[in-house]
Amino acid sequence: MLNRTLKMGMVGGGPGAFIGEVHRKAARLDGGVELVGGAFDINPRKSKQMAKDLILDPKRCYGTYEELIEKEMQLPDGERMDFVSVCTPNNWHFPIAKALLEAGFHVMCEKPMTVNVAEARQLVQIVKKTGRVFGLMHNYTGYPMVKLARDMVRGGRFGEVRKIVVKYPQGWLATALEKTGNMQASWRTDPKQSGGSGCGGDIGTHAENLAEYISGLKISEMCADLTAFVKGRKLDDDINCLLKFTGGAKGVLHASQISVGEENNLTIFVHCETGSIEWHQEHPNYLYVREMGQPEHVYKRGNDYIGKISPAAARATRLPSGHPEAFIEAFANNYRNFTDTVRCKLSRTKVDPLMKDFPTAQDGLRGMLFLETLLASGKSKQKWTKFHK
Repeated sequence: MLNRTLKMGMVGGGPGAFIGEVHRKAARLDGGVELVGGAFDINPRKSKQMAKDLILDPKRCYGTYEELIEKEMQLPDGERMDFVSVCTPNNWHFPIAKALLEAGFHVMCEKPMTVNVAEARQLVQIVKKTGRVFGLMHNYTGYPMVKLARDMVRGGRFGEVRKIVVKYPQGWLATALEKTGNMQASWRTDPKQSGGSGCGGDIGTHAENLAEYISGLKISEMCADLTAFVKGRKLDDDINCLLKFTGGAKGVLHASQISVGEENNLTIFVHCETGSIEWHQEHPNYLYVREMGQPEHVYKRGNDYIGKISPAAARATRLPSGHPEAFIEAFANNYRNFTDTVRCKLSRTKVDPLMKDFPTAQDGLRGMLFLETLLASGKSKQKWTKFHK
């Protein structure tokens, strides 16, 4: 495998941005990645300030992503950026990722991948055509106990899946925060930047992705209700969905950003023929397992018995039991798998299957199909709306 650090660039993640800083910390957590530059803000002055704050070479701070591509392509292999992370508002994901892939860069992109299904389908084809590594940051798949849950459920330990309940309540948008100048609220509630769904695009896609990741099933039909509770808000801030999955399983998906008192309470229950699992994002180091006729078991991250069941969970574990691992480490797990795959690509070596355990463009397409069906169902008078294939 490649025996040097990978050089990382970033588009977005400028001053005041939350998620860009998380990406920067997570990507470098394991020491194999070096941030060398980027186009951090649509305002060149702010972009330069970000580069200064990060103590980066000012010559590699660019005013636009087009300039980044042009100037970096003039550098030799090993010096230019190996991959670029896209941490902009949603409406910029597709054009930036497309341009980077076609220029030969590997890409890590924030979710949702695009703002519509047509763009998502096109990006899937671009990834195939260019042969570049593309990662999508559905960070909750990076938690060790989520991987344990997936391997238990998909491995058939509890028989066939019957019902999935996934909820993601937040309360931070219970008032018109976007009217106070809050940058995070402003773009998330703006259709021009966020796309057709606010709550659905921001956190509903995480719930959809987690349900499909753990179960291995695909949502096939949906009955959805979308509401904008805050007066004057243009996009939904609360969604409620009944789900049908391939194979006959049923489900309930609820996401809300007006649930006062809730912080980031993503929770999933998967009920199968002979057992169930339960996982909470706010208490991520524990997986609750209930099997028919047996007492409840609590599986705890970092113990040797976890790796015997799930090598993927063991790979995603850094610290001994009792030392909590959480949000940034989950991001870092996806980055480690993504960058190890990039290293194999660059060195033309075989990729270990465990390295491939990160969300891809196909997951991004699933997310956009979810949002397309969510919006169609919310407007329809029919009970059920089918996913397009």
